[in-house]
Amino acid sequence: MCGIVGAVSTRNIVPVLVQGLQRLEYRGYDSCGVAVHDASLEGNQGSGLHRARSTARVAELMEQVTKEHLQGATGIAHTRWATHGAPAVHNAHPHFSVGPGVGDAHAAGRVGLVHNGIIENHEALRAALQAKGYEFLSQTDTEVIAHLVDSHYNGDLFDAVQAAIKELRGAYAIAVMHKDEPHRVVGARAGSPLILGVGQNENFLASDAMALAGVTDQIVYLAEGDMVDLQIGRYWIVNQVGKTMEAGERPVKTVRAHSGAVELGPYRHYMQKEIFEQPRAIAETLEGVVSVVPELFDGADGTAAWRVFKEIDNVLILACGTSYYSGCAAKYWIEGLAGIPCNVEVASEYRYRKSVPNPRSLVVTISQSGETADTLAALRHAQGLGMTNTLTICNVATSAMVRECKLAYITRAGVEIGVASTKAFTTQLAGLFLLTLALGQAKGKITESESDHYLEQMRHLPVALQAVLALEPQVVSWAEDFARKNNALFLGRGIHYPIALEGALKLKEISYIHAEAYPAGELKHGPLALVDSEMPVVTVAPNDELLEKLKSNMQEVRARGGVLYVLADANTDIENAPGIHVIRMPEHYGALSPILHVVPLQLLSYHTALARGTDVDKPRNLAKSVTVE
Repeated sequence: MCGIVGAVSTRNIVPVLVQGLQRLEYRGYDSCGVAVHDASLEGNQGSGLHRARSTARVAELMEQVTKEHLQGATGIAHTRWATHGAPAVHNAHPHFSVGPGVGDAHAAGRVGLVHNGIIENHEALRAALQAKGYEFLSQTDTEVIAHLVDSHYNGDLFDAVQAAIKELRGAYAIAVMHKDEPHRVVGARAGSPLILGVGQNENFLASDAMALAGVTDQIVYLAEGDMVDLQIGRYWIVNQVGKTMEAGERPVKTVRAHSGAVELGPYRHYMQKEIFEQPRAIAETLEGVVSVVPELFDGADGTAAWRVFKEIDNVLILACGTSYYSGCAAKYWIEGLAGIPCNVEVASEYRYRKSVPNPRSLVVTISQSGETADTLAALRHAQGLGMTNTLTICNVATSAMVRECKLAYITRAGVEIGVASTKAFTTQLAGLFLLTLALGQAKGKITESESDHYLEQMRHLPVALQAVLALEPQVVSWAEDFARKNNALFLGRGIHYPIALEGALKLKEISYIHAEAYPAGELKHGPLALVDSEMPVVTVAPNDELLEKLKSNMQEVRARGGVLYVLADANTDIENAPGIHVIRMPEHYGALSPILHVVPLQLLSYHTALARGTDVDKPRNLAKSVTVE
């Protein structure tokens, strides 16, 4: 979602700030901006804070910055995903406060601020600040914070920010500077991630270590409620109760966020690249797994997974979006193979409903970024209810999700730039299947030899994925049909119903075709009313125990003039015919079939979007890492 970069240095920091924004483009955004203190650079005869903002891409922002000769050694930058106020230059960050009674959008600011998150009491604060004479030039909740800091300023920026945040209700990560203090940036976080980067005689703030790749690999992860004061060559951190942290309490960690991972290479889009990276991603996720044992999930603090697995009597999975669908698939594995009751909850719903807590639950969170606000909040809610056995399946080892869970399994999908998740999803499924085997062993439901057999099947996945990717030309022909449609229906049964859900989500995310998914057995209970010759029906048809039932459902579609697009395993006796288009999967994959069947659905959404000319990697209205509620 929104991205923050800030710096206090002795050099012109603008290129670093803009490059940091480029590294955060994968999060999704609809405007961007940079502000500097032009008197902070030695030799500059500046007057204070100046900014450049744009609703175009970061590359265009850089052109604007160069044209306007914006330079400074202290600065802040931001990519915005609109919440309050439309995507427009006047709503873009950084926001300035020029003081009460000065309603000039072009005036040099007294306070400059960037913000991730949502301020829930912004309307009341806006009214109070307007009564003091502050004029608002945007519709954002963020401008409230800038004016609030200005209203508290009495010669010390840290004190002003500290006073201002006491009045805020909601989630925020902020970076703030003031025209009277040219070599200082103050940051604070509550509910949104913020990190400190330590350099040589310069310090940085960012919402993601990726933003600082190639600049510094010395990272401090700020804790909930922390404030940080950045100056040239020094910094200090104060926690939420006002105590100054000693060095060991907020340790500096070496984090190598490789910038090369975000290069597009020979591919047209990041989504295409990431679809084809899945064999490697699965192989790396399994790297070092000699045998499936609970110890694979041990916590960084030494928490032993086997003790936790022995104690729990059910599993609660919390996730959002694509990660939620991976959890839905895992429910079939956990109950069917490990014999443990499993519930899957949409994180944003779970935290707001009255539920019955079970302290013997294993609470599993799933997140690509490990910073998903709804999932983090749901995790904390579960912990607050006394469910302290927590585990995360996550792609980022340094994320808040990993730090806040007792146990973890880190997938190795690598950086995922495309907003529509692909390789993160399949690696989550791989991690969840390993978890199923480990739970099954701990409960005596899966023998060591059975586990070894399943692991051998998993090691075959990269080769199997390559064979599935070779089906791309056939998928392209399907996409040509889909590009002319406005609606689509996806069907699956059993564990392949979540895969149908994921296929429908991918299609709607990037092609803007309305798509729904149903368990195929539900067709006659309502959705069949939608079926006609203009409604393509995608059917996931593995050669499993539900195949004959699925064939009956397919006949229901054909009897109503519907057109079927079937992903069929070998020996299913489903053949191409008028109104039935079949792509045959290379082989049957048994319990691991969902990991393979989802890939043609990813390719279908990609090539359909390509044919329709949409922005594949940055679909409208969506963000990659959703760090606000």
